[in-house]
Amino acid sequence: MSKLWNVAIVGATGAVGAQMIECLEEREFPVGEIKFLASSRSVGEVLEFKGKPVLVEELKHDSFSGIDIALFSAGGERSREFCPAAAAAGAVCIDNSSAWRMDPEVPLVVPEVNPQAIAGYAKKGIIANPNCSTIQMVVALKPLHDAATIKRIVVSTYQAVSGTGKKAIDELRKQVGELLNCRPVNCNVYPHQIAFNCIPQIDSFEENGYTREELKMVNETRKIMEADIRVTATTVRVPVFYGHAESVNIETEKPLTADGAKKLLKKAPGVKLVDDPAKEVYPMPYTAAGQDLVHVGRVRQDESIDNGLNLWVVADNIRKGAATNAVQIAELLVQKYLNR
Repeated sequence: MSKLWNVAIVGATGAVGAQMIECLEEREFPVGEIKFLASSRSVGEVLEFKGKPVLVEELKHDSFSGIDIALFSAGGERSREFCPAAAAAGAVCIDNSSAWRMDPEVPLVVPEVNPQAIAGYAKKGIIANPNCSTIQMVVALKPLHDAATIKRIVVSTYQAVSGTGKKAIDELRKQVGELLNCRPVNCNVYPHQIAFNCIPQIDSFEENGYTREELKMVNETRKIMEADIRVTATTVRVPVFYGHAESVNIETEKPLTADGAKKLLKKAPGVKLVDDPAKEVYPMPYTAAGQDLVHVGRVRQDESIDNGLNLWVVADNIRKGAATNAVQIAELLVQKYLNR
């Protein structure tokens, strides 16, 4: 019998926390005991794991006794406060917030791209899960970078409201209903109406005019790919419930044809090539939702520059962009590092 691992999910009542629970079940992760942790507001709620009720407990500094792996999805502030406590108690933290991503002593991991980086977990007992939009992009670009060396990336994202959480999902749903009934809408989550609209702002603006979300994509891509790639990003929130889409333009050092790129993508781990324009087949959020693969299509030459390619990349931001990636990290962690 394989070893079982005690797991805590921090932020278990949130959208990503709920998906983490589902992913652990679906992927049959070898869980011994499971603990659901959340803020005091959620204490007493009952969630299920493998058909059995589990009481939600309050997140405290002493919540991690006996825990082997702690999956965090409760925001950067709580991660900064509680990950060190969990690590001190002997748990390895896999954190979905931005709190630790750029810490040089914390590995930032996408299993299909840089699984070897997991080995660095021992420095602080923490592994960072990248930004959802970064994850799907680097999964798609990794095989192309290995073949032709990417010099520059220009990416525009079209990100679903679920990336903001349950309140944003509810706000979009409510606004659609109000507008269809000719009633005014309230904007509580976003600075503007999101229903039937696009908002070219995700997170706050920095002095250089970029948002924090855009700079995350720049810095995280370089760290994960371990390369000094020039990256520029524009991130947009769109009225879609689940599934981030990205228009990605790359420039490579070596020539790479669109057909050559498609052949590489077709066999790349974690990628599903969805590319038959003649039959109007291409990736879309609603067809990628509920799946763990990164869908790539509209692969074509950029005729404005030498060695340029365009791609359209879509993935479920709650699954591969967050929960599934974290569970995949946990799988590699127990297989290659903790199970010795």
